[in-house]
Amino acid sequence: MATNTATVRRPAAARLTGHGAWFLVLPALVPILVLSVGPLLYGILLAFTDAQSGRTAATRWTGGLNFQDLLHDTLFWESFRIGLVWAAGVTVPQFLLALGLALLLNQELRLRRFARALAIVPWAMPEVVVGIMWRLVYNPDAGILNETLRGLGLGDGRDWLSGLGTALPAVVVVGVWAGLPQTTVALLAGMQNTPRELHEAAAVDGAGAWRRFRTVTWPALRPVALAVTALNLVWNFNSFALVYVLTSGGPGGKTRLPMLFAYEEAFRYGQFGYAAAMGCVMVAVIAVLLAVFLAGRLRGGEDA
Repeated sequence: MATNTATVRRPAAARLTGHGAWFLVLPALVPILVLSVGPLLYGILLAFTDAQSGRTAATRWTGGLNFQDLLHDTLFWESFRIGLVWAAGVTVPQFLLALGLALLLNQELRLRRFARALAIVPWAMPEVVVGIMWRLVYNPDAGILNETLRGLGLGDGRDWLSGLGTALPAVVVVGVWAGLPQTTVALLAGMQNTPRELHEAAAVDGAGAWRRFRTVTWPALRPVALAVTALNLVWNFNSFALVYVLTSGGPGGKTRLPMLFAYEEAFRYGQFGYAAAMGCVMVAVIAVLLAVFLAGRLRGGEDA
């Protein structure tokens, strides 16, 4: 009797994992299609037109003309170079500092929970608020940074966000500070998944702190480190709000990231089609970066 009941119930379960499962996925799938895939496809279509703001004539199909113009646009490629420098300049020190902080927070220290809560405070702050706060820090007249330098007798201070040689490094410092918490949390979670018995066994064998990190901690942490680094590169390359609040791309375009350049072309100069072509190029670059990352992960999985 029990066997017959199980036989009757099995097709219902099969239907739930087949067609019925789509009804469970739809609430999450529809917003993605409407808010992400739809605008992306529309942007790709717009890149092949001469769409402009305030234009009374009909929008025309121009083919690859926008992309041809983009190939010869030295300002865009300069912003692209600045974007790569910014992404690497933020991601690398961000990872190294987050790794050190995660190692520290993983130790059995007093007030460890309070320190962990304090470490994620920048993560809870909107980028606009972070930008305004750091503009006050960098203020040439009354900013805390210049006041500290004057108090230490290290000069009269300078206008960090307006100097051609200091604007990009100053913005990079803010980017590292703002993105440090999420990288730290990801690495700390990876460390806590490492069995403590492995560390204890390595210590019994006479391994020092560096050797335990190299032979126990890092192998277990490597997949998390690769994933968070790849995501940080993508997020940092696509940065907009933080740099816009701090410098608006100045001075002289020294901090004009690709997203800022596309924003200006679209909403300051009204060149929607040309700006959409820039967006397509940036999406292509990000897709290549993700493809390289995923290929490396797949090869790593096969080797393991």
